[in-house]
Amino acid sequence: MMLETSLTSINTAVAARHVRNTAIRVVGAAPSNAASEDHHENVVVVIDHRELERECLVQGLASQAPAHKFLSYASIEQWQHAGTGQPPAAILMTIADKRITDQRSAEIITALVKAASPVPVIMLADTDELPQIIAALQYGARGFIPTNVGLRIAAEAIAMTIAGGVFVPASSVLAVSEQLLEYQAPQRQGQTLFTERQMAVVEALRRGRANKIIAYELNLRESTVKVHIRNIMRKLHATNRTEVAFKIRNMFPE
Repeated sequence: MMLETSLTSINTAVAARHVRNTAIRVVGAAPSNAASEDHHENVVVVIDHRELERECLVQGLASQAPAHKFLSYASIEQWQHAGTGQPPAAILMTIADKRITDQRSAEIITALVKAASPVPVIMLADTDELPQIIAALQYGARGFIPTNVGLRIAAEAIAMTIAGGVFVPASSVLAVSEQLLEYQAPQRQGQTLFTERQMAVVEALRRGRANKIIAYELNLRESTVKVHIRNIMRKLHATNRTEVAFKIRNMFPE
């Protein structure tokens, strides 16, 4: 079933029942005795309505994380009806190409997180956009795995979340950091290139102020403003005021 499957109480889901045959169970490491079957601290529930992708995902994760057991279901409802007796260590829910910021997705994730608590919920999605990641964390997810990472990273992310950590793809965070650095670089360059008073004149020039207005706003003589502008032109290797304004706009974008 799709994500639109209505959520029922997970407390009912964890009541002792037999696992349905429709659920795919992949055991990463064979238990040493029957009693270990009751140990659910290493069980990870994988929910994905796409059968082929679900089977491939579970088999791949099991190969990378032999210490964990993976129970796979097509929907939240199917897993609820196949209660395994104890809550799992984590729930990995695939949202595929749906946007987490969509209202329906938000409602389902929030409800699942609330009902599953304290079991951590991890989202698997076809995006690594930071706004989507932040939304998932705001809804209560403890991890976000984009489908552009490999199985090893995905398995490590699950293990980290089970251990109490929060996983987000570093590539998304670094991309935003690089954008911030690119934005701040011109400002740092200007602060190194110009004196404090020259920076004030530069800001006024960027806003298109005339010399007389700059002198009034900065409480300077107009002749002093002209001296500052000449020094700014020299540092920018500009030949006239128009070229100064052009270079300043490139250095200090709006």
